[in-house]
Amino acid sequence: EAVLLSDRIVMMTNGPSAQIGQILDVNLPRPRDRLVLADDPRYNHYRAEVLRFLHERHQNPEKAHESQPAPLTVTAAPQAQKPHKGRVIEKPSLALGFIALTDCAPLVIAKEKGFFAAQGLDVTLSRESSWANIRDKVSTGILDGAQMLAAMPLASVLQGARSQPLVTALSLDLNGNAITVSKELYGRMLATGVEGLDTPGGSALALRKVIEADLAQGRKKLAFAMVFPDSSHNYLLRYWMASVGIHPDRDVDLVVVPPAQMGNYLRAGLISGYCVGEPWNTYAVSEGLGHTLVTSYDIWNNHPEKVFGVTRAWADANPNTHTAVVKALIEACQWLDEQQHRVEAAEILSRGRYVNAPVDVIEKSLAGHLQYASEQAVRKVADFNVFHRYLANFPWRSHAAWFMSQMVRWGHAPSSVDFDKVARAVYRTEVYRDAARALGVPVTELDSKTEGGHASSWELAIGTENVVMGPDGFMDGRLFDAQQVEEYIAAFDELLPLSEQLGGESVPQVSNA
Repeated sequence: EAVLLSDRIVMMTNGPSAQIGQILDVNLPRPRDRLVLADDPRYNHYRAEVLRFLHERHQNPEKAHESQPAPLTVTAAPQAQKPHKGRVIEKPSLALGFIALTDCAPLVIAKEKGFFAAQGLDVTLSRESSWANIRDKVSTGILDGAQMLAAMPLASVLQGARSQPLVTALSLDLNGNAITVSKELYGRMLATGVEGLDTPGGSALALRKVIEADLAQGRKKLAFAMVFPDSSHNYLLRYWMASVGIHPDRDVDLVVVPPAQMGNYLRAGLISGYCVGEPWNTYAVSEGLGHTLVTSYDIWNNHPEKVFGVTRAWADANPNTHTAVVKALIEACQWLDEQQHRVEAAEILSRGRYVNAPVDVIEKSLAGHLQYASEQAVRKVADFNVFHRYLANFPWRSHAAWFMSQMVRWGHAPSSVDFDKVARAVYRTEVYRDAARALGVPVTELDSKTEGGHASSWELAIGTENVVMGPDGFMDGRLFDAQQVEEYIAAFDELLPLSEQLGGESVPQVSNA
């Protein structure tokens, strides 16, 4: 009944200290017919999620409690770990959330290697099942902060937001996602004869030809999944499709699926492809379910991926605690970017309370050793996971402005958005600078940079030294200037669905670069 009638199911834990255990968004069309839904795999998936939650809590409540945050009470920090410079930590006991992905590593390593403790923080990590859970639990104060998708804090202050205003002062990583399709769809793309299926331009063009064939034969639209609307996955998947004239809202069905469920949806035939972070691309390949086409790096070199987010109210009430958390996470990111630590990190992440995936699968991702297909050799992708180098942890406001440009482009935000004002309110560069300076980490005084202008490594002058920065090119060679967002959006051609384009237009010729 809950799945049949609801758009959102809030499931509570047991006992006198009960709290929200999981929030399940039910993305089923209305009106809903009971008999029709009984045979719908999506309905059965939601029903199974509710039953699994109830079974875990009632059959093994002690084990179920392990993944929940500790009661949010404030306790004194150990005397041996007093905060530096006499700053009082307002809230030493914290509950922080994460999703079971390889790039939850900064939070996990900060906990396991003692970086949180060194800052006078007693942190409990809470594994969450979806990004909606992360958003809602941080908004309601069940979690103090969490790993978040880079666009989530921005969406929280825009029209129609479903959460408390969020802010971020730290980027956790760059890159890390990929687009994977079912073996059946890859076979059809291969049969189009388009060259360069391992490039963003070639793979997108082959997909367009498949969609055109489906239109001609009256077939059902292909379904592609992404992890959350306010994500790089969504906007880079759209960017990739739109580059060859595929309308992501008209020519395919875009659906939201939790990261860990992507492979299951692909196996069941509910989707034909997806954009997700690791280890869920490698998992699909290793299980013989899919073929990875391109990485998100191929679409936008060194794009922002995850951030550490808190509510604006929490940040204002706990400024010293916020800075301490950012410092611990910067140190964890530094540790992770040392290649000799990646094997140990993979072992830690593979544990049941974290990613709970085979250690060899996680190790491949962290090492940048990706297998695009089960019959192909492993490829080395040097910058697949970037945790600290290239000023990866700095919350560039140009990154914020780019995400908002895509929100406006696809109708997810009004065109009247004050891009600069929102970026300044949400991306707290001053908090990052305070934390980084205390650690002796190079800090830029710039808040924004031009995106897309570097096809190779370059250097950014900071004081008397130059810091090496990574490439930042887009697949189509466009440049993005945070001071000219309206012009950037206007430069994209109006996109018609392929059913209307095929009235006489020829398929665009796209570079495979």
